[in-house]
Amino acid sequence: MVDIEIDEGRGQQKAKRVAYPFNGIVGQEVLKRSLILNIVNPNIGGVLIRGDKGTGKSIAVRALTDILPEILIVDGCKFNCHPENPKNYCNDCKKKHEKGEIRPARTTINIVDLPLNITEDRLVGSIDIEKILAEGVKAFDPGILAEAHRGILYVDEINLLEDNVVDVLLDAAAMGMVTVERESISLNFPSEFILIGSMNPEEGELRPQLLDRLALQAEVKGLEDVDQRVEIITRTKEFAKDPWLFRENYQDEINELKAKIVAARELLPKVTTQDKILTIISQLGIDFNIDGHRGDIIIERTARTNAAFEGRDETNADDVIVAAEMALPHRMRKQPFEEESFSSEMLRKLVRQYTEKG
Repeated sequence: MVDIEIDEGRGQQKAKRVAYPFNGIVGQEVLKRSLILNIVNPNIGGVLIRGDKGTGKSIAVRALTDILPEILIVDGCKFNCHPENPKNYCNDCKKKHEKGEIRPARTTINIVDLPLNITEDRLVGSIDIEKILAEGVKAFDPGILAEAHRGILYVDEINLLEDNVVDVLLDAAAMGMVTVERESISLNFPSEFILIGSMNPEEGELRPQLLDRLALQAEVKGLEDVDQRVEIITRTKEFAKDPWLFRENYQDEINELKAKIVAARELLPKVTTQDKILTIISQLGIDFNIDGHRGDIIIERTARTNAAFEGRDETNADDVIVAAEMALPHRMRKQPFEEESFSSEMLRKLVRQYTEKG
């Protein structure tokens, strides 16, 4: 990231952050695909990005601003309520609905950062009892979970979050709703978000309950190909020299990817998964000894989303491989087949074997 200052009125510089373009990231295809698929289908359930320092984890997340599509909201709603989903309206939108004052508007999906030192009040919001008593009006200051509704909540160093904050995130992720209570006052608001967390494993592991809630995992490592490493150095120098020109060079690719994401979101409801593919997915869950059934569900959902992104209306074995490589590694109870770690090679071998059996 580079901080550039631009004064649009006078052409002089002032503080404004310029994001590195998403399409300018070298390699890290699993990371990029995991992020893209969650944008196409927010119901996948988020991404955990694991990797050492300096591998571009935060850069990739912040670069998503280039490719985020617009969403339909109730005009003026601070919670981004969907105008066509009245059962999940916030209190203000419910009142507008009763008066027939709902007006649709469009906005870009938002990326909200969650700082590690956040207080619970700042996270969920706070109720001003004194103002209620003095003025007789509901006084609610929305928190970060309200800002993140229908958007992306990004937590860098997610493994270092305080336990009470993790508990609130787990509740919000499970319910899609947040309740704020103070004395005799209670207020509910919707909070459905794509949770993206990044972490350095050397600084400690993630709580199992939160790990299970993050649908996909992308392992990010320093590239070992010399040409790719040289390309990273070259692009970084060019971006530092002139961020705006560098971004302009990737604009056509960015526009193409954004259009592909929009098309995939429209196609997704039409994508189907045949029983033979479901059988392969279920067998993989047994082979890799994963806990429960959440992993199977996530693999199918991710495979279906990958098919939509590739422009197909039916999932295939390749979609299963893409999905399983991201959904299985952090769900295995113990290592299968006496492997020291998750084996993509074994995964591909098994999928080919089950596909041939038909």
